[in-house]
Amino acid sequence: SAEQLRGHIDQSRAREMSAYLRGLTLYLRHRGITGKRKFAVKGITSAALDRESFEWEDPDRPGHPETVSIAQYYAKRYNIKLRYPYLPGLVGRKNAIFPIELCEVAENQRYRGKLDDRQTADMVRFACQRPDENRNRIEDVLKQLNFAESPVTAAFGLTLTSRLAEVESRVLPAPTINYGRASQEPTLSPASGAWNMRGKRVSTPGASLEFWAVLVLSRQRDLPMNRVQAFVTMLVDTCIQTGYDIRQNRPPIVYGNLNADLGREMRHACDAINLPPKRPPQLLLVVLPSTNAHVYQTIKNCAYTTLGIQTQCMQAKNMQRPSTQYCANLCLKINTKLGGTNQALTPSHLQKLVHNKPTLFMGCDVTHPAPGEQHKPSIASVVGSTDFMGLRYSATLIQLPSRQELVSKLQDAVVRHLKLFFKGTKTKPRHIIFYRDGVGETQFSQVRDRELIEIQRACSSVEPGYKPEITFLAVLKRHNTRFFPLNRTGDRTGNCVPGTVIDRSITIPALFDFYLFSHAAIQGTSRPTHYYVLHNDAKFTADEIQELTYHLCFTYAICTRSVSLVPPVYYAHRVADRARCHMVDMGVGFEDASSATSGYYGGAGTSTRQTDDPDRATKIIKTHENLDETMYFM
Repeated sequence: SAEQLRGHIDQSRAREMSAYLRGLTLYLRHRGITGKRKFAVKGITSAALDRESFEWEDPDRPGHPETVSIAQYYAKRYNIKLRYPYLPGLVGRKNAIFPIELCEVAENQRYRGKLDDRQTADMVRFACQRPDENRNRIEDVLKQLNFAESPVTAAFGLTLTSRLAEVESRVLPAPTINYGRASQEPTLSPASGAWNMRGKRVSTPGASLEFWAVLVLSRQRDLPMNRVQAFVTMLVDTCIQTGYDIRQNRPPIVYGNLNADLGREMRHACDAINLPPKRPPQLLLVVLPSTNAHVYQTIKNCAYTTLGIQTQCMQAKNMQRPSTQYCANLCLKINTKLGGTNQALTPSHLQKLVHNKPTLFMGCDVTHPAPGEQHKPSIASVVGSTDFMGLRYSATLIQLPSRQELVSKLQDAVVRHLKLFFKGTKTKPRHIIFYRDGVGETQFSQVRDRELIEIQRACSSVEPGYKPEITFLAVLKRHNTRFFPLNRTGDRTGNCVPGTVIDRSITIPALFDFYLFSHAAIQGTSRPTHYYVLHNDAKFTADEIQELTYHLCFTYAICTRSVSLVPPVYYAHRVADRARCHMVDMGVGFEDASSATSGYYGGAGTSTRQTDDPDRATKIIKTHENLDETMYFM
C-alpha cells in the first residue's frame, strides 16, 4: 500500500522507480479539462511532494511570490488536498511535477522491460502462430492495404503487389554425426534436424566423476532422502549407459537452508566429500525448489568466483518424477563441463570444409543492461575453440561502458584464445573464423574495421609476422523476414526444412549474405538466421561457408538437435547470460536483447546517475582458475 512506502523511498529505490516508469504515458484528469491530456514520465522527484518546493505567484495576488510545496500548490491552485503528500511526484515535460494519485495510466502501451518466466511463457503461447496462419494473416493485411491502387505509391512511380514474393532456395545436405564407437549406431545423418541418444555413447568421455556431492535446497519433508537416492541411482546408471564413467555412485547428500548464506551451504556440501589433499571437488549437483533467479545467480556466482567448482542445478520437481531422458540431458551437460564431447562431425569432412587448415572458431556477443540502467556496464562475451573439431570452447568476459556495442580489449581476448588453442592442439591456427552477433546493418563497416584490426593486432602480438587468414561474419537473428515453403515442401510443422538456404533475390547485392534455416521448429513459425560475410581472407565460396555454418549447428554440445544459431555464437550467448552471475554482487541486471531505449516503456529520458566508479571501467572479468579453461557455462 501507499502507506508502506512512507519514509522508505531512498535514493536507490527512487532511481529504480524512475527507470521503471520512464517513458510511461499517463493521463491527467484533475483540471476538469474536456478530453484527455497526457504526458510521458521522465522520472520521479527526489523528495516527497510536501518537501519539494518552488516559488509561485498566486493569480489572485499578483506581485506577491511565495515559496510553496507541491502539496500546498495543489491545495491553493486547484483546491485539492492530496491524500499521499509523502510520496514523490512524477516529472513530465519541461520538468512539470504531477502527483501520482492524480494520474491515470494510458491503455495499450508496450512494455520493454525483461519479462519473468511466467510472463515469457504466456507471451510465447499468445504470439505462437503456425506458418499457414501467419502467412494468411500477412496476405490479408496486404489485401487491406491495397498498394496496387494507392495514389501515394502511384505518385512515386512504385508498383507494389499484394502477393508475397517467391524466391529461389535450396536445401543443404545434413552432415554425418559421430558418436562413440561402442554405440549401437555410431554414425547417423539426421535430415530432419533432430535425433535421440538411444543406444548411443558420447564421442569422448570427460574426466571420471569421483569427487562430487548433492546439495538439496528443498525441505527434507518435501523431498525425502530415499527420493534423492533413487534419482542419483538413475542418473549414475544413465551416465554409464551413455558412456560417461561415474566412479562414485553414492555421493554424499546434504540438505541446505535456502534462506541461509548459500556460499556457506555450498562449502558445507563440499566438506562432506572425501577429498585427497589439495584436490577440489569435481561437481556439485544442486537441487532447487523453484526457478528463483536470485538464488540461481548466487549459487553460480559463488561457484565461478570463489569456490571454483562445476555446478549442475536442477529443479526438485524433476527429482520427484525422474525420467531417463532427463537424466540423459543432465549427462550431456556434466560430460561437457568435465572436459568431454558428446557428438562430432566426421574429421575429414570438417577439415575439407575449412580448407585443411587448423581453424580457430570464435563467437562474440554483447549484452546490455536492462532499460533505464545506463550507469550499469555492458558485457561482451568472447568464446574460442580449443580443439581441431570446434567442439571444446573457452570463454572470456569483458566489461564495457554502458551500452557500448564495439568490443574494447578484444585484442587481449583474442590473444588468450590463440594461446588456449595452441595449448589444446600444439598448433597455431592458420585460419580464424569469427562469428559476431549483436550488430545491425548500419554498424557493419564500423564493427568490421575496428574489430578486424583488433584481431590482426592480436595475431601480430603473439608472434611478429604471424598473419592467419581471417573470415569475419555478422550474425543477425532479430529481423522480420519470414519464409513459407510452397507446394507442401516444408516439414511436419509447415516450416522450411532444416538446411534451407536463401541467397538470391532478397539478399543485398553489395554484400555476401544469406539466410539459413539450420533448425527444425518445434512450434510456431521458424525464423532463419541472417549471416553476412564481411571479410573473407580464405576465399570461401557461398556453398562452402553455408555448408560449414550449417554443419557446425549439429555440434551444439547439450542437445540432440541442430540449433538455429552457429554454436560459437550460441555459446557466447550463454556466457553473456552467465555474466549476471559474475556480477550479482554489484547488483547488475542484464537484458537479452540490445536496446537503445532507456525506459521500460520506451522513453528516452536521461540517466538517473552518472558514475566514474573504477569497478565499471573496461576490463576482463576473471573466473576462478579452476574453471577458466572449461565449458563451465553449459
